[in-house]
Amino acid sequence: MKLPEGIPNPGNKVCRLKKSLYGLKQASRQWFSKLTQEWKMQGFEQSKNDDSLFIKRSGSDITLAAVYVDDMILTGTDHKVISDLKSHLHKTFSIKDLGILHYFLGIEVGYSSDGRTLTQGKFTNELLHDSGLEDFKPVATPLPLHLKFSLDEGELFAEPEKYRCLVGKLHFLVNTRPDLAYTVQTLSQFMHQPRQPHYDALVHTLRYIAATAGQGRKWKGSDELKLQAFSDSDWASCPDTRRSVTGYFMMLGNSPISWKSKEQPTVSHHLKPNIGRWLLLPLKLPG
Repeated sequence: MKLPEGIPNPGNKVCRLKKSLYGLKQASRQWFSKLTQEWKMQGFEQSKNDDSLFIKRSGSDITLAAVYVDDMILTGTDHKVISDLKSHLHKTFSIKDLGILHYFLGIEVGYSSDGRTLTQGKFTNELLHDSGLEDFKPVATPLPLHLKFSLDEGELFAEPEKYRCLVGKLHFLVNTRPDLAYTVQTLSQFMHQPRQPHYDALVHTLRYIAATAGQGRKWKGSDELKLQAFSDSDWASCPDTRRSVTGYFMMLGNSPISWKSKEQPTVSHHLKPNIGRWLLLPLKLPG
């Protein structure tokens, strides 16, 4: 490769490129491999459930590191370990310490005396602005009540790309809004060929989001870490495929940790699930 401008080169020589990172197909893989090596050298173990989570235990202390490309969250019970780790990472990679966590991957973190709150106010405002709609009269429900969607009912929507773009952004908003899980799952069924009734329902959802823009999820401290799982199923509710819609909601202590709504293939009638049941699972944590 040619020498950069400004570097004296009387012999008109060239540089031999030994390593390159940015722009290569394997760049992200090589970066994560190098970062993983550094975590393990510092005594961290890679989580078996999430490759981006690294855990270090020392007696009763625990340190956690969550990684997304080159953004990291460090937390734990031993502040000295965290301080030493940041110093090591700065020497190795030249990192920038942003202090207490307030914003990460579009998610805003709020602090109060009884817990932590996760919201997506900035992302929500951008979503509403990108929708191009001006009339956001508030509504009380994410979808119109007693509405049944069909694949071939109504005229085809003239801007399918717009529909797909907005529904795709709603998927990211579900990270802090469990109340939108079923709605986004429903609207996603018509991404390939949206019709006018589907877009009208999407506008209804955006009006609901505009009226509840400050909502999110809250993590509260609890002396009893009990894992609770609630599940339900709407048997053969889809008028086109006769498939069922199932959903679950999980809490650890007083805090929501996981939720999902998904359409399932219909099974034989004698395997029909019990509707409205909920399951309570006690969880005993070490220590």
